[in-house]
Amino acid sequence: MRVLLIDDHSLFRRGLRLMLRELMADADVSEAADVAGALALADEPFELILLDLHMPGVHGLEALDAVRQAFAGSTVVVVSGEDDPRLIRAALARGAAGFIPKAAEPEVMHNALRLVLARGIYLPPQAMETAEAPQISALQALSPRQIEVLLLALTGTPNKLIARELGISEGTVKSHLSAAYQIMNVRNRTEAVYWAARLGFKLK
Repeated sequence: MRVLLIDDHSLFRRGLRLMLRELMADADVSEAADVAGALALADEPFELILLDLHMPGVHGLEALDAVRQAFAGSTVVVVSGEDDPRLIRAALARGAAGFIPKAAEPEVMHNALRLVLARGIYLPPQAMETAEAPQISALQALSPRQIEVLLLALTGTPNKLIARELGISEGTVKSHLSAAYQIMNVRNRTEAVYWAARLGFKLK
């Protein structure tokens, strides 16, 4: 798996690299100290990107937007010094597939990375507490096609690309998502990510 670390602190990048190597010995890890450096690698395929939001130059949610646009096929997870639930919700709404606070204990960080590498969704406990507990019966009520569409939506894939990948119309994608959200009792993708994280849902 190819992984890109985007963070302006070299020591933190080194720590993440070591954790990734412990979890996956054959990980091919690249690094960038800012968004500009990351965008210079936009022609290279990365399956996973770990992004800090506070760096020189482009930063915050604008950094997430830029990285999501440049690496449309990658799973982007925010690794941030902040853990404000409002920021977490905003990051999820803009396509992040998870959120790992830098303040987490080493063991928590290790387990969070393990979950992310297993295509799970990691959210900090304080964010999870704000979401209504999902019902496992709802997961069982989703059709195979609804789950297929939902998995792609949870990684921030636009409806148009989901339609292209699955060979269906964009309108059909919207219908599947609308039905899935209704079954899950959520209103949008952000709430769906919280729901999926609490059930240990695995991304595609």
